[in-house]
Amino acid sequence: MNTSNPSRRQYEARMHRVQAHIDRHLDQPLDLEALAAVAHFSPFHFHRLFLAWTGQTLGGYLARRRLEKAAQRLRGQPDSTVLSIALSVGYGSAEAFTRAFKQHFGLPPTQWRNLDQADSNLDQGGAWREDEDGFSRNPDEGDPVNVRLIDRPPVRMGYLRYQGAYGPALGRFWAETFNPWLATQNLGAVSRFGIGHDDPSLVPPEQCRYDCGVVVPPDWVPNGGALVTELPGGRYAALDFEGTAADIGSAWQAMMGRWLPSSGLQLDARPCFEHYGPAAKFDFRTGVFDCELCIPVAPL
Repeated sequence: MNTSNPSRRQYEARMHRVQAHIDRHLDQPLDLEALAAVAHFSPFHFHRLFLAWTGQTLGGYLARRRLEKAAQRLRGQPDSTVLSIALSVGYGSAEAFTRAFKQHFGLPPTQWRNLDQADSNLDQGGAWREDEDGFSRNPDEGDPVNVRLIDRPPVRMGYLRYQGAYGPALGRFWAETFNPWLATQNLGAVSRFGIGHDDPSLVPPEQCRYDCGVVVPPDWVPNGGALVTELPGGRYAALDFEGTAADIGSAWQAMMGRWLPSSGLQLDARPCFEHYGPAAKFDFRTGVFDCELCIPVAPL
């Protein structure tokens, strides 16, 4: 990560802003001109800049994000129709959505939804193999999922972005990059956040994005390669977690695969995140830590 080039950091901030805008407006038309305006780039140059930055054309990126979000909703909203999910990610008909979904995931949405998750398309880079990326496939179906509903205020957050496979490499990013940077900020005991923007069971590991963030005051100025954003407030479902990196995937899976479908709620466009409060603990000897897992919810 280049932390010494202000121009590059400005490009990075603008591209992150576009990606966040896309994720929050997948149910709406997203044309080149509108997204170029979000990034404050000329439409004439924006498509080429986006391709150079992400390695994907804008159209290809939009299609991928729509289908990944739809796959997540097919799993978490079993009572929603394929058509309603198709409409929620910007498709005009179930037929067009089904063709695109099958081309991307290899199965039509109804068949994909009815598969056991351990047998579905979860091996795009092995993100759910515990020995590779710290995630286990099959949470204990007998354990209760003690989720509570909370309302959170919006948070101004300074962050560093990691891109790559979740798991041990992400842990090293926290320990070797984010924490040393945080120690220079003189922020005291404040909340930290880990925001996984992509579902590792659906997105290739090299494309998974994760922000390590910390609450910052209004007058804080980004430095050391960090950027600033707002973590949206509102209603969230929260689960207290205590364990190791090898356990947290099962906890997320329990929330998404077991609790959410029976909750009468659905995910909305805000990101899921880990909340590490000021008193959060980490045991360097065992690797055990605690945090609050939060998913954004809205009525079905």
